Amino acid sequence: MITVNYFKNFDQIVSRGNRRMRTEAMEILNAGLLMADPGKATHDLVKLKGKTLFIGEKQYPLSSVSKIYVIGAGKATFPIAKALDIILGKHITEGIVTCKEGQEGTLEQISLRLASHPIPDEKGMAASEEILSLAEKTGPGDLVFSCITGGSSALMPLPVPEITLEDKKKANKLLLTCGANIIEINSVRKHLSRIKGGRLAQAVHPEALLINITVSDVIGDPLDYITDPTVPDTSSFEDAKKTMDKYELWDQMPLSVSNYLRNPPLERETPKSLDFHRIENYIIVPGDAACLGAEQKAKELGYQTMILSTVFEGESRELGRSFGFIAKEILLNSRPLNTPCAFIGGGETVVTIQNGKQVGSGGPNQEFAIGAALEIKELKNVVVAGLDTDGTDGPTTYAGGISDETSVSRGLEIGIDLFSSLQKHDVSNALASMGDILITGNTGTNVNDLKIMLIRGKEV
Repeated sequence: MITVNYFKNFDQIVSRGNRRMRTEAMEILNAGLLMADPGKATHDLVKLKGKTLFIGEKQYPLSSVSKIYVIGAGKATFPIAKALDIILGKHITEGIVTCKEGQEGTLEQISLRLASHPIPDEKGMAASEEILSLAEKTGPGDLVFSCITGGSSALMPLPVPEITLEDKKKANKLLLTCGANIIEINSVRKHLSRIKGGRLAQAVHPEALLINITVSDVIGDPLDYITDPTVPDTSSFEDAKKTMDKYELWDQMPLSVSNYLRNPPLERETPKSLDFHRIENYIIVPGDAACLGAEQKAKELGYQTMILSTVFEGESRELGRSFGFIAKEILLNSRPLNTPCAFIGGGETVVTIQNGKQVGSGGPNQEFAIGAALEIKELKNVVVAGLDTDGTDGPTTYAGGISDETSVSRGLEIGIDLFSSLQKHDVSNALASMGDILITGNTGTNVNDLKIMLIRGKEV
């Protein structure tokens, strides 16, 4: 029984196709999101007992703390800020966090700003100025909580003076559709910013204590790609140039961006060390949390489980086809598992738009679901689903997609050719028309994508 249901269209999803297995798939996806809840994780990490603040195993008498500040931005930032708001209450001197438009809920001691994602906007830029100014107000003995999570690259835009916000928007859109992974994308974005790549940490007083509480949405949980404004940067201008070279972006980018990266001011290289600052880091929810929650639920439902990988990258549609090939191997040869079995994957796959051409809309997890649908159309009792854990798959308002052996035929019945939809990158319209689109709204978390496949074969 689901106690917390993240899916707004749960009943619609399980009312068509392979109903039993779709219900199980949705329960598994839901369990993955529950495992990745940053609010609960923050309450587990931070506790106030009398006049002593506990952060993990460390103790901080409030008498030794001058002021407490909270700063942050990201798609999983609100639950962390809310937890701190509840735990610390009026002990918080001041705070500002920026969340994605549509974020529900209120904060008492922390100012909440809303801005656009994945393309940055003026509201996000204004909030970034406020956050930077707040960091500069800190002094000796202060305690600064930073809750920066995935999505902060768009929600915390503060470009260098040579580049306008409008050019930064264009650069961001190109980076998100060129096929680059998040490490490559952020190597460019950090070097176009006045606040990213450790620069926000530099603004915090060196005798203050900076506590980073974050959620990982990057493979391998590298801190400087999760909470990069408040930790040292491992990338360089040279890395940014390599990304521009690899994806042939120089001539596509706004001239101001290309000119700046071709001849970058060396004094603006991001800090590689912040040893003179007091910084402590806590990844309260790792990138593979949703996969682990999904696996646990699948076992409860009677499935043999296998986590194929938590570090998937590359083209989403091709990974979907690969899941389909695995299904065929299971049903033909009972390997590597016997039915009923569940395969689980995580990571950050991409959609590459050739020469910027796109007829409709879609996202990586939606393309994954359709890629799989094309391969499992003649199989029995197979369900595949892809979920962006923050509730926003690519530049859409949808969280992902689900498919089963009936998807291709059901599409044709209403005039939808899934192969054609995939070729045109018009997958959102196709899945929505078929009732196979996943809708959650903002989930409050943001870990690596979750991809699952359930196989029961002849047993159903």
